[in-house]
Amino acid sequence: MNLWRRFYSAWQNVLKQVPFRFKVSSVKGFLSLFLVGAFLSLTVAACAGGGGSEASAPAGGTSPVAANSKDVDVTLVSFAVTKAAHEAIIPKFVEKWKQEKNQNVNFRTSYGGSGSQTRAVIDGLEADIVHLALALDTQRIEKAGLIQPGWEKEFPNNGIVSKSVGALVTRPGNPKNIKTWADLARDGVKVITADPKTSGVARWNFLALWNSVIKTGGDEKKALDFVTTVYTKNVPILTRDAREASDAFFKQQQGDALINYENEVILAKQKGEQVNYIIPDVNISIDNPIAVVDKNVDKHGNREVVEAFTKYLFTPEAQQEFAKVGFRPTDETVAQTKEVKAKFPSVQTLSTVENFGGWNEVQKKFFEDGAIFDQMRSKAR
Repeated sequence: MNLWRRFYSAWQNVLKQVPFRFKVSSVKGFLSLFLVGAFLSLTVAACAGGGGSEASAPAGGTSPVAANSKDVDVTLVSFAVTKAAHEAIIPKFVEKWKQEKNQNVNFRTSYGGSGSQTRAVIDGLEADIVHLALALDTQRIEKAGLIQPGWEKEFPNNGIVSKSVGALVTRPGNPKNIKTWADLARDGVKVITADPKTSGVARWNFLALWNSVIKTGGDEKKALDFVTTVYTKNVPILTRDAREASDAFFKQQQGDALINYENEVILAKQKGEQVNYIIPDVNISIDNPIAVVDKNVDKHGNREVVEAFTKYLFTPEAQQEFAKVGFRPTDETVAQTKEVKAKFPSVQTLSTVENFGGWNEVQKKFFEDGAIFDQMRSKAR
């Protein structure tokens, strides 16, 4: 049955239900006519849907609006020290997508402390992609119902797209002769680091300090004494994120040593800073995951391009850009190049967060309100 026959049949069915003896001037008559007109309008609209075929979303769940548009918006929310990498990678992807799909992609970006960014997304910042300092922050967004469970398995390396290790930055000539983590507890050594309560980077810093005691034969009591000494006696300020910690050390000339990501130190050196730094032989792998914020992506109808960009970040081309600004590449073909191997010194004893039982256990033990970090900081007041 073609469109007009369906329309004619519908019209006849309506007319059969309408009594012809009603008076238009009556209220009931007017209401009947109104309902007939409304029904016919809906019938015509349904029948006029494009040559007899029903509209459907393109493959992959992308909305027709996003798929047919010449422009699509993507919001990336990330932790502060990834900014340089993303600013190099995004234009490459935009050009690639334009060539392949003939579609313009407009990126909105937000950078800040990982914990602060996590809260912002949970509170309503409509991120399509989150690249955060630690999996715990991504898990919080998942628990808020914005990311579907199993996000770690959607991309390579359990979603770990960038990684680094802890570095100790000293003043030119290293006047305090700082060589190991243990030196940060010495009298007269001032240490700059970010606040673990607001910065994912700073949580890694704390774990690196704790781990340095455990992996050199100390027990948990010695580890607690060590970190307590560092944070209560030798840390004059706690900045909100890693970038502010770098600014305090380099621009404001505070402290004798800075604990930071290796990549942040390398980037500072590339910008012309005179940087003296040590990569301790006992260290921790600082792993940064990426995830698609499913609820927002479904709302925005941009899943195809969002997933394509996220996958692109794992490619050798994108990983080379991460390596250029100091991140240790997750792609082995990039990691094994002579240039990259020369740039990043090997680490003898490299621990992971899994050695501590995973992020849920770490958060509960060290960083929840009233846990070890709060307990030791209260001693400084």
